[in-house]
Amino acid sequence: MAIVGSIIKSLIDLRDSIVPEPEAQKSQEEVLKKLLKKAKDTEFGKHYDFEGILAADDVQKAFAEKLPYFDYNKLHKEWWYRLHEGEENITWPGRPPYFALSSGTTGKSSKRIPVTDEMVEAIRKAGIKQVSALSNFDLPPDFFEKEIMMLGSSTDLQKEGDHKEGEISGISASNIPFWFRGYYKPGEEIAKIEEWDDRVQRIAENAKNWDIGAISGIPSWSELMIKKIIEYHNVDNIHEIWPNLQVYASGGVAFEPYEKSFNALLDHPLTVIDTYLASEGFLALQERPDTTSMKLILDNGVYFEFVPFKPEYINQDGSIVEDAPVVPLSDVKEEEDYVLLISTVSGAWRYLIGDTIKFTNVERKEIRITGRTKFFLNVVGSQLSVNKMNDAVKELEEKFDIKIPEFTLAAVRIDGEFHHHWYLGTEASTSEEELANALDESLKAANKNYGVARSKALKGVKVTKVSPDLFPEWSAVNKKKGGQVKMEKVMDEEKFAKWEAFVKEHS
Repeated sequence: MAIVGSIIKSLIDLRDSIVPEPEAQKSQEEVLKKLLKKAKDTEFGKHYDFEGILAADDVQKAFAEKLPYFDYNKLHKEWWYRLHEGEENITWPGRPPYFALSSGTTGKSSKRIPVTDEMVEAIRKAGIKQVSALSNFDLPPDFFEKEIMMLGSSTDLQKEGDHKEGEISGISASNIPFWFRGYYKPGEEIAKIEEWDDRVQRIAENAKNWDIGAISGIPSWSELMIKKIIEYHNVDNIHEIWPNLQVYASGGVAFEPYEKSFNALLDHPLTVIDTYLASEGFLALQERPDTTSMKLILDNGVYFEFVPFKPEYINQDGSIVEDAPVVPLSDVKEEEDYVLLISTVSGAWRYLIGDTIKFTNVERKEIRITGRTKFFLNVVGSQLSVNKMNDAVKELEEKFDIKIPEFTLAAVRIDGEFHHHWYLGTEASTSEEELANALDESLKAANKNYGVARSKALKGVKVTKVSPDLFPEWSAVNKKKGGQVKMEKVMDEEKFAKWEAFVKEHS
């Protein structure tokens, strides 16, 4: 019997029964007040009169009325740039010890997002919540004795003056508590390797030395790692190397598009647990097995607001218009898409993180990530969001019994008329014409705006099949491999032309 595992599982169960569930609205009000009090004497806090907001009868309403919306470019241009010039007390007291580098999915160069000591602590607390939530899943005691493969970016952070820089997964992993290091793989030495291919090669070489019970990471890169291990050891599936692998903690993007190709690498299905760790903070986690939704973490240094995701509120670049209405947590509705805004202990204020979400359970405050504001394809009124695209691709997989782990598309002009051109990452023998027709019909059935557009200005759908391997190679050329890098699902015409040239060169 796994005695140690049983003890750990019992302690988790006990903690879960002792720690009370915070009241959502009250927790968020307290978080906002703490943020305002902490930052009231910063340059930002004085400029926007945090003292006055705190004195208001309705602090949340006063906050929403006083502060404009910010995305990274606006906040950096007006405030954060001063941190890089050596100033302090700008949007948060002092100076941040870390900056998270994030090119996201659409940026031309890396963003440098402040990560304070308070944020590092908040991420640590969220990690403990995630471990505690495992008590709700039907996992045997010996699972809690197994090792965890955390596949993120390099933990060899770059020293820049008085701070260090790296991706958020690398920053988080470099701050792993001492008591967890015995469970953490690939370990400090391998985790510090900068080049993705070299790091994964070392993981493959050492894989048989570890007893992995769980993997965490972005699906596309986790899948590539598993494929490398299978190839290196010449086996049929990853369970021949890690027979006790039971859990996959997905993060960053929806897992569903990768599910079929991911499961093909396994001997038996894993328990999949979704998490929402962004460069700006650890925002939500799946806490129960009978859903694929994640619960917002409402008492941990992040204040949430929600803008209805409608075309009239979204600018061409994915930002939101100044007069877009905001919905507080108390008034959100189920199954409606919202643009997520956060204010955090790292000094982000009413910050457009770039993701769209929907509440699947308002009472439990559970959400799903539905897409990116910049991936909203609304040329000629088609109003396609990423979740609609994902659903349509999943239907293709089921209809033709094929795997399509990656895709990208753009609205392009052919002979002066608009078409949607999809590139599907698949090895399937199904013809491109069949895929295009099925994709078109699926989207018409699921989205009335798309149907209207197809009857008017959107003249057709084109599909090109390519190897799924081209997508990570594109990321490698344009950003880098691994870590938090995600493939852009929607491109503008200029970017799409570069993508097509890349495909032609590498096919």
